[in-house]
Amino acid sequence: MALDKPYKDIPGTTIFDAEQSRIGYHLNQFCMSLMKAENRARFKADERAYLDQWPMTEEQKQAVLARDLNRCIAAGGNIYFLAKIGATDGRSFQYMAASMTGMTQEQYAAMMLAGGRSIEGNRFLGEKQSG
Repeated sequence: MALDKPYKDIPGTTIFDAEQSRIGYHLNQFCMSLMKAENRARFKADERAYLDQWPMTEEQKQAVLARDLNRCIAAGGNIYFLAKIGATDGRSFQYMAASMTGMTQEQYAAMMLAGGRSIEGNRFLGEKQSG
């Protein structure tokens, strides 16, 4: 039986908990494999063939191929592991964070320097219910 998870009520947020860890285990292990130069070279030479060596779901593989980090996170990826994909591509963490928000790297940097994202709309789903 799943535990009560009140944090599931936060719009646009995926919490990396034990369940997400189990779902994303092989995805995250693939990411960690990219810490070795020879694995990065194999991945870059034929991404699909390298991914097919891992018992990941097709959704996880497609998310990696598309470099869709939001999909990777929904599929159990942990951002600290997923950062290995960005590093393999020669991308900064700032670039990756920007891609997750739909902003350019420059827009994202400007937003963060200005104090971060507005809290407007960052509420619990249940707060919108009248009671």
